[in-house]
Amino acid sequence: MSRLELIKQFKQKNPELNKSEIETIIDNFCFNLEKALKDGKKVELRGFGMFFVKKIKERYSSRNPKTNELIYVPKKNKLRFKASKNLKKIINE
Repeated sequence: MSRLELIKQFKQKNPELNKSEIETIIDNFCFNLEKALKDGKKVELRGFGMFFVKKIKERYSSRNPKTNELIYVPKKNKLRFKASKNLKKIINE
């Protein structure tokens, strides 16, 4: 689903809001989600799932599979999502 489709569906369910208000709501939600994840917090949306950041350790002895040479992989953060039981149930029906 694209941003435009999301705005259209939001507008259908809430006709009293105009397009600019809906865009502001979506922008604020995304900004606060990004800020919380950047600060290392977990973001839980009940009935949907949980977003969190997982720290991946650095590796000194990884291999490039194409050239088989040893490479260094620095530590990094990865974004993870864990779906709620309700979302898993809905998807698997």
